[in-house]
Amino acid sequence: MFKKLFLRKRLKADFVEIEEEHHGLKRHLGWFQLIVIGIGAIIGAGIFVITGTASAQYAGPAIVLSFVVASVICVFAGLCYAELSSLIPIAGGSYSYAYIALGELPAWIIGWMVTGQYIFSASTVAAGWSGYFKSFIKDYFFEIPDWLSKAPFAYEVGSGWHLSGNLLDVPAILIVGLIGLMISIGIKAAARFNNAMVVIKLCTVALFIIIGISHVNSANWTPFIPENTGHFGEFGLSGIFRAAGLVFFAYIGFDTVSTLAQDAKSPQRDLPRGILGSLIVCTIAYIIVSAILTGVVSYKSLNVPDPIAVALDAIGGYKWLASIVKVAILAGLASVVLVQLLGQTRIFMAIGKDGLLPKQFCKMSAKTRTPITGTIITAGATMVLSGLFPVEILGQLVSMMTLFIFAIVCLGVWILRHTHPEFKRPFKVPLVPLIPFLGIATCLGQMLFLPAITWLQIILWFAVGLCIYFLYGYKHSKIRLEHTAAKD
Repeated sequence: MFKKLFLRKRLKADFVEIEEEHHGLKRHLGWFQLIVIGIGAIIGAGIFVITGTASAQYAGPAIVLSFVVASVICVFAGLCYAELSSLIPIAGGSYSYAYIALGELPAWIIGWMVTGQYIFSASTVAAGWSGYFKSFIKDYFFEIPDWLSKAPFAYEVGSGWHLSGNLLDVPAILIVGLIGLMISIGIKAAARFNNAMVVIKLCTVALFIIIGISHVNSANWTPFIPENTGHFGEFGLSGIFRAAGLVFFAYIGFDTVSTLAQDAKSPQRDLPRGILGSLIVCTIAYIIVSAILTGVVSYKSLNVPDPIAVALDAIGGYKWLASIVKVAILAGLASVVLVQLLGQTRIFMAIGKDGLLPKQFCKMSAKTRTPITGTIITAGATMVLSGLFPVEILGQLVSMMTLFIFAIVCLGVWILRHTHPEFKRPFKVPLVPLIPFLGIATCLGQMLFLPAITWLQIILWFAVGLCIYFLYGYKHSKIRLEHTAAKD
């Protein structure tokens, strides 16, 4: 039984999936569109939401260094993703890579972690979208009461979970529902919407930089690294690394590109370009924006779901421009939710094809050629989470899951270099095994800086995943049934 848990897919066999056009997904995406999709996923909550929380609670102005730390880790992981996506250009991303490199149980664990990563990520961004929406509505119309726009559950270090007195985050629920409906229409419509949102988003980032750079008060950067409070992770050097663990959430986008292999026109050529291109653009943007944000206002005032709005309001004299920026941010965050939900539907489809989830998860609509069941379940789960839980708890959990997944992807490159050195790799990671080893070490090391509550949450999520696997997946595994039939 132990050996059967680690049955691996054959590398050659999986390339057959690329030719399954008669019942697969339509190929509309080139390298430029993949870069745009990656940017659409990356630039969002990291700049517009998480930056404020990480700065106010952990790093202060040194949040800039936290982004640098996170970006270094992402370079290692990004290189590994680029090699695996060119070697294994099939749907499922890191789930499929793990199935070939490590076997079924590790693949299921990664697939389950990716599921949590995307759903919790989309929920976090939707909660951030709600904060900006509330700020915009307040400027021109009326104030949405907290009990209709904030999560009913809250968490504080020391006191733990408690009820906030609010009912539901209704705006967050509504935006997820609308985007879920758009995804069900088809990848082409979703890609067009995302392209428009990314253009708006990049213009917004550029506009904030132009406006904010002349209003930076260097006094807000002093001290650049606030003194530690006496608690691990609360400012000081440990705070920089804890904040890096939180803002790591911001880099989830480039691995989403790898899940779209069957939507890409030339996946072996275009996926590495999409992954690395989007990562480079977004890293530069993050560092510049975080520096300006903490220079315009004190980091102490940024523990809010809409920190950019706080900075623009503090500048003053730009109310009309601030409103335009807020609208653009709303559009940008919506594109992040779209990409995360889209990526998760492809993960469900890949897992369903392998029999580890019911076949309904990979059932395609005859009209739109989209996985309807997976879309409904993904959007429904995200609506529930975004309506009930606060941004900071969801964000930390996503960062933990992302670090774990990246470590496994780096390990996959290392293993496949030994088990399948004969296969052509259109993109190769340099300095193997050094780069994969550094990727694994930095990811696991960064996980240690996240709080205990996040470890508890990921352990519970892991336990739920194992229950599903042994109650359903193990019995219905396609590769195991084929292995058993071959032996008989």
